[in-house]
Amino acid sequence: MIPVLMFPQFNPVFVHFGPFSIRWYALSYIAGIVLGILLLRRLVISTPQVATIEQADDFLTWVTLGIIIGGRLGYVFFYQPGYYFSHPLAILEVWHGGMSFHGGALGVIIAMAFFTWRWKLNFLAFADRVTVTVPIGLGLGRLANFVNGELWGREAPASLPWAMIFPDGGMVPRHPSQLYEALTEGLLLFIVLYSASYKLSFRQHAGFLAGMFLVGYACARSFCEFFRQPDPFLGYLIGGATMGQLLCIPMFLAGSALMVYAWYMPPYAGISFPEESLIAKNEHIETENTEYTNPVKETEH
Repeated sequence: MIPVLMFPQFNPVFVHFGPFSIRWYALSYIAGIVLGILLLRRLVISTPQVATIEQADDFLTWVTLGIIIGGRLGYVFFYQPGYYFSHPLAILEVWHGGMSFHGGALGVIIAMAFFTWRWKLNFLAFADRVTVTVPIGLGLGRLANFVNGELWGREAPASLPWAMIFPDGGMVPRHPSQLYEALTEGLLLFIVLYSASYKLSFRQHAGFLAGMFLVGYACARSFCEFFRQPDPFLGYLIGGATMGQLLCIPMFLAGSALMVYAWYMPPYAGISFPEESLIAKNEHIETENTEYTNPVKETEH
């Protein structure tokens, strides 16, 4: 029989600064947001252009607030409302953990709604470019969950080569479900969305890529939930489903409807610029977008 792997004793703290410390989990959020914005700078100016590079930079603050506030409140309302309603001050104790992707997604949607309203941008077209970047943060976050030794999987057969014993999971081999999620919700979903973003016909139908993200995430998360141990304070719910799977149902339905809606809507033409700065703006776009637009032309012919 293959020996069962023991979970490596990672230090959850990345670096100490006196009494302060930066944890891998916090670093994953920071890295995911920064890398996402860097990619968004390129995506927003691809044809049809949905925003300027300066607006993509400005979105950094909005998306950060949406993720943190939405993620925390989502965990409070979706997972442990009874506890937090009895201990409201504990809602602010984010350093103890407790973030929800579905809540973070709602927070980012609200942030995008206000941001696009402020700048008079097309909400769905902007959402298309933002959602392509989301799996970067998802993948890094799941890797941080693995480093922390949390959110481990269900019991696995000892013959599974990568079955692992986690410190808080008892002396039984378990699925490293955090890695499953990093590969599916992170790497695989990013490859699919990034590849799709190169196709002009997808980009022209505002909302199609955003719908594809919702459907893709719902499928990946629901699949991984079959290997992930449910939260002990929730357990299995209706029909043996987990909370994560139940929350993915409306995501899947909304994403499917959005893809159909976007496909039958007239193509989006992109943002317009003041006439006096149009020539200079076009020159700037061509310079920034040379590498990105060439593959589009090749795939469309």
